[in-house]
Amino acid sequence: MNELSPIPENAHLWYLKQQRSLLFNGVQQSIVPVLDVQFRCSNLQEVAVSSPLSSPTCAVDTISSDLSQLDIISPESTLESAILKFVPSIRSGSFADIGPRRYMEDQHIRIDDLSAHLGSLFRFPKPNAFYAVFDGHGGPEAAAYVRKNVLRFLFEDVKFPQTSEVDDAFLVEVESSLRKAFLLADLALADDCSVSSSSGTTALTALILGRRLMVANAGDCRAVLCRKGEAIDMSEDHRPNYASERKRVEELGGYIDDGYLNGVLQVTRALGDWDMKFPRGSHSPLIAEPEFRQVVLTENDEFLIIGCDGIWDVMSSQYAVSLVRRGLQRHDDPEQCAKDLVMEALRLNTFDNLTVIIVCFSSLEHMELLSPPRPRRVRCYSLSAESLSSLRSLLDGNGNH
Repeated sequence: MNELSPIPENAHLWYLKQQRSLLFNGVQQSIVPVLDVQFRCSNLQEVAVSSPLSSPTCAVDTISSDLSQLDIISPESTLESAILKFVPSIRSGSFADIGPRRYMEDQHIRIDDLSAHLGSLFRFPKPNAFYAVFDGHGGPEAAAYVRKNVLRFLFEDVKFPQTSEVDDAFLVEVESSLRKAFLLADLALADDCSVSSSSGTTALTALILGRRLMVANAGDCRAVLCRKGEAIDMSEDHRPNYASERKRVEELGGYIDDGYLNGVLQVTRALGDWDMKFPRGSHSPLIAEPEFRQVVLTENDEFLIIGCDGIWDVMSSQYAVSLVRRGLQRHDDPEQCAKDLVMEALRLNTFDNLTVIIVCFSSLEHMELLSPPRPRRVRCYSLSAESLSSLRSLLDGNGNH
């Protein structure tokens, strides 16, 4: 018969250790589901993106005199703390190529530190950055004009809100400013005599303010977020064959002919193209109104790809994310990754100009932590009958010496 273990003199400490051992050994692993990015157009709603946890965190908070009080920190509070502590580490690279076209009509802008670029008169949450791609058509004039003046439209003419903290009221103002800037640029193209009325451009902007990423899009450029290797679309292509856009176009008197708006244009939203728009003040099937998506960045968000339609015509969002992710794990160079993506689109026989921006949110070391370990490769070799006979003879000969 086994003897009972004696209870130590300081019984309260012994009891506490036993309870903690049972508590930690009994905890089951739980995975907190990642929330999808929600589509937004007018009503502002914050999307909190969860990061998976391997297990809840437990801790002894207070011990009452009767040793009966053990407090457990919930997974939700730990998750909230992790999100609040994450600060994006921003760096970027870009690459553009004329492709098989005779003229280059793409333009882009890349600003990793917006405050430093605009000067001390502007105050934004940190970090802050701004990126945009403009895919022109009907000549390069419209895209070049918007690229040259976009910072004035956005941060000066519409009195962009300024604060060091991000809250709901601030985000409503930011979205309103972006929308006004798109419409101002559209009207400016109508007034500028150096821009042909048949010239237009799609526009996609990505604004980072603290941990908030906000994408505004009018046209068929696309922004794709990589979250632990998964592609999350941060914009919707505005093309005539999409049901929501087709319905809007037809309700406003337009029509779709073989995938083209009014038989002419492959997009349903663009800046410029005033020869296809109705007079000012009236609703037109072709509009410059942007649509918005936004997300709170967490440590699971690795990078953002922004590309013109020449990229997405020949590859899926997931294909592009996987290619860029492999490149970053090899050399950690976003500019080289942007070039590799353009070269891959050319290899896949794209027929358009090509522009890509890669924006990284975390270091290479952090990305490696998010990646699952690679399985070890086991190589198997086979020997021919003749080789096997020679090997046996060699072994038998060594054994006789």
